[in-house]
Amino acid sequence: MLIFKAFSALLSYPDAEMRQALPEIAELMRTSPLLATREREDLLRLLAEIDEDDLLAAEERYVDLFDRGRALSLHLFEHLHGDGRDRGAAMVELKALYAAAGFELTASELPDYLPVVLEYLGQRDMAEARELLVDCKAILASICRALLARQSSYAAVIQALLAIAGEKPVDAASVKPVREPAETLDRDWAERPAFADADTAGGGSTT
Repeated sequence: MLIFKAFSALLSYPDAEMRQALPEIAELMRTSPLLATREREDLLRLLAEIDEDDLLAAEERYVDLFDRGRALSLHLFEHLHGDGRDRGAAMVELKALYAAAGFELTASELPDYLPVVLEYLGQRDMAEARELLVDCKAILASICRALLARQSSYAAVIQALLAIAGEKPVDAASVKPVREPAETLDRDWAERPAFADADTAGGGSTT
């Protein structure tokens, strides 16, 4: 499913190679039957923003969002386990899932990094992709709320993933805008556990 590879690229570091692929990604967004009109428009808006920024500005914006706090981390198990021992066991389980499917990681990739997960889903059928997305719906919703709080167009990718999974998108109107550093968001999420209503006992390699 090429759409998941496009999502993976959009959530990856916006270096020159990624930016060169923006026209191809945009075409996938325009033609994918998996996207409703609102989701498509929001994704195309994100693509336009990345394309309009100069390279340095796009890279700085990405780092400011995703590399400065746990609430916005794209490493899924960090949201569940932090740096605890359970995260290592979950990593091993996810690596085994990849290996069984013939999906190979590079030496620099962690298996729970969302762009890697999406790259894997790009090689699987839709039923399996939806099942895995449902498994990590609480994490995706938490990341989406953090992005909406920062008024970031990157939230469009997560909203689209939730919709493809058959889940209700996060209501942007219910999220209070926050312009403070990501560390403040981390504190807010620590005070209000993001997964209090999640079924973490269920199967799947992302819970």
